[in-house]
Amino acid sequence: MQTSLYVALSSQLALERRMTTIADNVANANTTGFRATEVKFDEIFSDAGNQDVSYVNRGTDFLSTLNGSMRQTGNPLDFAISGNGWFQIETPVGQIITRDGRFDMSLEGELITLDGNRVLDSGGAPIQLNTNLGAPTVGRDGGVFQDAQRVGQIGIFTADFSQGYQRAGSLGVIPVIPPEAVVDQTEIGITQGYLEDSNVNPLSEMSQLIMVSRAFENASILMRDTETTLKEAIKTLGSGN
Repeated sequence: MQTSLYVALSSQLALERRMTTIADNVANANTTGFRATEVKFDEIFSDAGNQDVSYVNRGTDFLSTLNGSMRQTGNPLDFAISGNGWFQIETPVGQIITRDGRFDMSLEGELITLDGNRVLDSGGAPIQLNTNLGAPTVGRDGGVFQDAQRVGQIGIFTADFSQGYQRAGSLGVIPVIPPEAVVDQTEIGITQGYLEDSNVNPLSEMSQLIMVSRAFENASILMRDTETTLKEAIKTLGSGN
């Protein structure tokens, strides 16, 4: 009888984690370049007497690979990546990757994010521009041009999240496996004057939140009913003695 309590508890732990990720996704529905967090749950079997009992683990987070919609801004320092690529940024906590392409030019001519962090090329070096020549022109392959001269290249990177990752705020990601610079530009490229919106679908996320909330309530009811049945059984057996 207590087995059902443990099953319901494992379900609640998993559902609580899913609710947390959904809430974070909804909060970032308007965050430029945000990739939604999904959760993969696995079934765990355990022997309970003559029966196999099925539990659920707390799940493993992974990033949605869906691209957000492209929005034209007309700003020559706004960039969007098509395909499954990332920009690499140098921050106080180390190098991170992001799909937020809202960049600017520092007083020293370096290409930076709105937070003042340096944008890196494919070799991990900062990108130096000439402040006297104004905003650069950037090609699909990330090549940076000023006055018709190539002055650098915005790095485009791919990342393997199979070993896990860590969020760096809402805009950045730090994968356990270091990202690699893109060599083949066929499916991945940069578009200047555009930004990528969050890939979160608020209506879908809210629908999932309602379903998860109901499932959590059902698990609570199961635990309460099981506990009541257990108390009645104890009372009945006790009165029989």
